[in-house]
Amino acid sequence: MKAFLLAGGLGERLRPVTDRLPKCLVPINGVPLLAIWLDLCTGSGIDSVLINVSRHGDAVEEFLRTVDLSIDVRLVREPAPVGNAGTVLANRDFVRGEDNFFVLYADNLTDASLPALLAFHQTHAGPLSMGLFRTATPSSGGIVEVAPDGRLLRFEEKSAQPVGNLANAGIYVCRQAVFAAIPADQPIVDFGHDVFPGLIGQLYGHLIDGYLLDIGTPRGLAGGCRDWAARLAATQRLPALQGESS
Repeated sequence: MKAFLLAGGLGERLRPVTDRLPKCLVPINGVPLLAIWLDLCTGSGIDSVLINVSRHGDAVEEFLRTVDLSIDVRLVREPAPVGNAGTVLANRDFVRGEDNFFVLYADNLTDASLPALLAFHQTHAGPLSMGLFRTATPSSGGIVEVAPDGRLLRFEEKSAQPVGNLANAGIYVCRQAVFAAIPADQPIVDFGHDVFPGLIGQLYGHLIDGYLLDIGTPRGLAGGCRDWAARLAATQRLPALQGESS
């Protein structure tokens, strides 16, 4: 299975950290965010990823050269912004022939179950399944209203009066049909602004199983590092606790 790992953001909100590092290499307790994503992809049955980069592309290339990769990686440099959907459309050949593929926003920190979202996707015939999560700041992201069967009834991008707190996680499983909904005549194309509004009634959403946080601000990064350390500690304690109870 293949995935677009979108890492082309400039990381302006994380300056001055991103003056010297691309956002995707910002460390989470010493581990680059991109390494966490590659581990998640590998453990989820994804065998090939396309990573787009803009600022500090040399640093990403050097990182990929120095790590032991058990997954095929294609690096695409973008000299000018094209938007997240623009990257997917421009690299359509990467997933040609694939029935399903992932689109993942690499500026989030997550341990979401990608196989669980894929399993949900296979229960319907829509062009895209959107991973969802409960957000504490609904006005800062894409908020959805969902029917009982998972069909999206509404999508609002950064609304001043959001309809709820169920938000776009930036984790999608797509079919080839999604390409027909991506405008080809715009220099910058965004899923939230330019694609999803025209697909309401055809999209489906599923609450992710796992943790997700946008680490795109200093506060978010600090919170993510704390949360991630706690999650790793809990995971490492689990076998010992199980052993004690047996």
